[in-house]
Amino acid sequence: MVSSNEYGSHTWDLLLTVDHQHEGVDKKFSLQVTGDLHVGGLMLKLVEKIKIAQDWSDYAFWWEQKKCWLLKTHWTLDKCGVQADAKLIFTTQHKMLRLRLPNMKTVRLKVSFSSMVFKAVSDICKMLNIRRPEELSLLKQSEGTLKKKKKKDKNSKEPATEDILNLCNSPVSSGLPANSGLYSKTMTPIYDPVSGSPASSTVTWFSDGSAAEQSCSVLALSQSPCSPEMLAEMYQPRTLADKAKLNAGWLDSSRSLMEQDVQEEDQLLLRFKYYTFFDLNPKYDAVRINQIYEQARWAILLEEIDCTEEEMLIFAALQYHVSKLSLSSETQDSTCESEVDEVEAALSNLEVTLEGGNKSNILEDITDIPKLADNLKLVRPKKLALKAIKTYWFVFRDTSISYFKNKESAQGEPIDKLNLKGCEVVPDVNVAAKKFGIKLLIPVADGMNEVYLRCDNEDQYARWMAACVLASKGRTMADSSYQPEVQKILSFLQMKNWTMCSQAASEPENVDMKPECFVSPRYTKKFKSKQLTARILEAHQNVSQMSLVEAKLRFIQAWQSLPEFGLSYYVVRFKGSKKDDVLGVSYNRLIRIDMATGDPITTWRFSNMKQWNVNWEIRQVAIEFDQNVSIAFTCLSADCKIIHEYIGGYIFLSTRSKDHNETLDEELFHKLTGGQE
Repeated sequence: MVSSNEYGSHTWDLLLTVDHQHEGVDKKFSLQVTGDLHVGGLMLKLVEKIKIAQDWSDYAFWWEQKKCWLLKTHWTLDKCGVQADAKLIFTTQHKMLRLRLPNMKTVRLKVSFSSMVFKAVSDICKMLNIRRPEELSLLKQSEGTLKKKKKKDKNSKEPATEDILNLCNSPVSSGLPANSGLYSKTMTPIYDPVSGSPASSTVTWFSDGSAAEQSCSVLALSQSPCSPEMLAEMYQPRTLADKAKLNAGWLDSSRSLMEQDVQEEDQLLLRFKYYTFFDLNPKYDAVRINQIYEQARWAILLEEIDCTEEEMLIFAALQYHVSKLSLSSETQDSTCESEVDEVEAALSNLEVTLEGGNKSNILEDITDIPKLADNLKLVRPKKLALKAIKTYWFVFRDTSISYFKNKESAQGEPIDKLNLKGCEVVPDVNVAAKKFGIKLLIPVADGMNEVYLRCDNEDQYARWMAACVLASKGRTMADSSYQPEVQKILSFLQMKNWTMCSQAASEPENVDMKPECFVSPRYTKKFKSKQLTARILEAHQNVSQMSLVEAKLRFIQAWQSLPEFGLSYYVVRFKGSKKDDVLGVSYNRLIRIDMATGDPITTWRFSNMKQWNVNWEIRQVAIEFDQNVSIAFTCLSADCKIIHEYIGGYIFLSTRSKDHNETLDEELFHKLTGGQE
């Protein structure tokens, strides 16, 4: 007989699984619960029933069928929607994860599987001492990029153990807050700005000495060059569609790792997702600079980004220089000298600040409207591959270029006026051949209008190229970034401008260099080993005096100056189109690219964007721009949420300022990228 009390009650049995490591203790428990029992109360009842004395504070309920955490402990089971058929697992929120860093080093650390990925990445970066965590994210390697490795695995047996840096004892790994000292505005320099080695007091910032030493010494140092055989085994994209595969596996920053089917001890890639490296400072960013350098290095070696033969040799020379300095002990002895230099530099900076700089220049900048005027060659591509080259008098004012028949006719009407706002600017340079060209792709109603400008020398090219780059972003030569841009272009040209000397010619015999480690496989096939060595040593003459950190920063700058830098590709189908296209997503624009030819069709600037949203039912991204321009597309190579997050992420990063506090506005990030379904 059932008593009236039991018959009338609303209790029901709930089967719970406990994820613990104790042998001989049950893992499944049945509890009698009611719908108005809150999640915290359920935890308490379960722990009392388990009868194991341990710290349960990191445990929470994971709802297997719905793939969600029950983290709001004050919510009742009814409010959560939990019924008798629910499979709840009582498990730890922090679990071990393997992360492959940009330098191909694998670290093993404890990460929150219940926090949103954005927060988890922020915690990981604190552990690894990488500032600006918003620039990074986690990437699942897609199946297409693993095929080559799988074939190799069948033929050869690799050792099961890999050289893994274990950081499971660091404070953030244990769920403790990291020392905020590393991120304060008045922080002490923690790296030597010349060698990138940790300053003597660095280790005291960490609560765990051994973890600090490992992080500082290994992650801030460049890895030794890989063998050509290893390089040949890695995935190398051949087409734009192949490059699109590289960006298919980005995790959703607004969901947790568990919600995205990541399991304990899985391996993910930690990569710089957004190519806007804000406030790089050698005193604090040795690990960050090294990891950006490594990501750039691998992108060059695996041909994820195209570059010319001349540029490849510069990248090879810088890599050779970095590897040489990393192996030598000389960098360790430069700390004392650099400390004096730092003090002198700080004092001179303070002096300039207090004096207020040069006043006459300030007045000049306000009253003078910057203008460029020169004789340049205009190259207009014609049919049947013939080009018409003619010299005109060009005048660059604000964000547009006008050209005239000659200097005398410049007071009249121009032959044509080119508005560069929103255009694509592509360098067309060969220093050895004295070719200094600028390719402009100017948006017009039916696509892109191609115009080539040919300059006479390096100085003229640097001034016009910098003006074009700024104008494409809607900025004029009055902008403070104009002169630094000119200097950056000149320094890159200077690296390209080397001459063969007798010393460099005789050196290849004496130098123990494996040139195949510093160039992509395409160039290994094109040149013999001795030829490559000689050419790399030629290029090395221009960079041989650089310090280790300077060489890495120059490498990053050279990578940033490549035409394809910062573009992440996706295969899409535009609304109304019958064929697939490639969409390039950059920090300031979207580019529609012809999949067959690789030519840009149209460019849309974020600065002209009014709104963007996703129709989740048909998985379509829709974007509205100024002047009633609107586009819509479905993404074929990845989830449309990835592109949506990319756009919102770049807009979020554009709001950063050195004046603001270092703390991230996480709420704003999710507002711009979340795209609530």
